[in-house]
Amino acid sequence: MTDNNRYNLRGVSAQKEDVHKAVAKLDKGLYPNAFCKIYPDYWGNDADYCNLMHADGAGTKSILAYLYWKETGDMSVWKGIAIDAIVMNIDDLLCVGATGPFTYSSTIGRNKHLISGEVISEIINGSQSYFDRLKEYGIDVHFLGGETADVGDVVRTIIVDGTMACRMLRDKLVTTEKMQAGDVVVSLASYGKANYEDAYNSGMGSNGLTSARHEMLKKEYAKKYPESVDPNLPDEVVYNGKYGLTDSTETELNVGRMLLSPTRTYAPVVLKILQRHFNNVHGIIHCSGGGQSKCLHYLPQNFRVVKDNLLPIPPLFNMIQQSADTGWKEMYQVFNMGQRLEIFTNKETATAIVEISKSFGIAAQISGHVEKHDKKEVVIESEQGSFTYH
Repeated sequence: MTDNNRYNLRGVSAQKEDVHKAVAKLDKGLYPNAFCKIYPDYWGNDADYCNLMHADGAGTKSILAYLYWKETGDMSVWKGIAIDAIVMNIDDLLCVGATGPFTYSSTIGRNKHLISGEVISEIINGSQSYFDRLKEYGIDVHFLGGETADVGDVVRTIIVDGTMACRMLRDKLVTTEKMQAGDVVVSLASYGKANYEDAYNSGMGSNGLTSARHEMLKKEYAKKYPESVDPNLPDEVVYNGKYGLTDSTETELNVGRMLLSPTRTYAPVVLKILQRHFNNVHGIIHCSGGGQSKCLHYLPQNFRVVKDNLLPIPPLFNMIQQSADTGWKEMYQVFNMGQRLEIFTNKETATAIVEISKSFGIAAQISGHVEKHDKKEVVIESEQGSFTYH
């Protein structure tokens, strides 16, 4: 069975074609090639400012948290889900230069028969404690509350989402309009332990969890927790892996904890980069859905982005690939593969950006370059092969 067939049978898409088609006719905002949609300053009505709003969430990672909690009784995984929902918002906004202050509203839908009040408390209070941590690094987020709904007829276990907004000066925006041939790409690692993290991070992020969960975990979880599976899925694509959640790995984390590593934010790093090198930052890409091909959608003109020096692949993604026997081209398109943020700049600034990232305990290096081409294209040259995306 091909990778695409497995994804389709599970009801997911790496490229979200249906979503792109649905929004194709909508207004693209003030800067169509920017990573996030940018609006006029509707509230202040000031031409020097703009408004930003972004909605995202933890996705199916919450199902993994549910499984791990039921198997081990460990409530702390729910704080990680709160972090995932926050970071998937804040790190997208970072890509247009927004560093706050932000406002945040959470949206939680649960099946009350399966998800207790203690879980809800862990998520909500975990959000606030994470905002307190970010404030120590100069990132100010105001938690405005949100909606928690009991929707058992709609949600089988729980879904955790959020909406983040801010108002910022237009002359502080980062769009990809300044990207040019000769720019280099700096990749920042998604794995390891940043100075502001409490434990080793596997680099998982919050994308590709449907694939990773089913390809890595044992069939027994489908029988024990049928509520964690869409009943419409064919049996051959449901929990067909070899791992148990508490199996050990070559890292300090077990399998469940590797998959549940809270999504790393790069907010403290990007804040310092923009404070020192704003004028030379030509684009920032959050390699979430779409993985290492993500930048393809934000190129301002016909460029080829060649990535021929990516960071080493961390253990988790090798485990996923081996479990699923997924082709490497698909792996680079679904997962971040060890680098979840990339910055387009000149060679001189790139060296400084690498040093800033390392000062936070995050590995970074120049991973590629931009060149003129007759169409938009991303090329990955790696030990696993050469792959081209259009």
